[in-house]
Amino acid sequence: QVQLVESGGGSVQAGGSLRLTCAASGESFVRTKCMVWFRQAPGKQREGVATIDAGGRGFYADSVEGRFTISKDNAKNTLYLQMNSLEAEDTAMYYCAAATCTPRWYISSFDPSESDTWGQGTQVTVSS
Repeated sequence: QVQLVESGGGSVQAGGSLRLTCAASGESFVRTKCMVWFRQAPGKQREGVATIDAGGRGFYADSVEGRFTISKDNAKNTLYLQMNSLEAEDTAMYYCAAATCTPRWYISSFDPSESDTWGQGTQVTVSS
């Protein structure tokens, strides 16, 4: 059973930065899967933030475009999310997730039901 473990969350002031890390336990997991960062704020639905496919192509939600960068290190089997210019609206629990890179995933990558492996989450709190 592959496990995803997030870390790097914390409390920062608006305008600050954080880098989230998601370490996978399965061999070559990050290299072969399509990976997604989701977030969920209290009382809100889980939403997709950024995706990266097996080839390393990234895609971002409009709300984070230009501020967040998704990347991965296949050798370390690790996914990252660099978050800059953080805003209070970015406050949420952040989750990494993995999916099989099917044509359907490329259409619905921000749909949580398309991901089949999830981490436990890491909290990000941004104060204004």
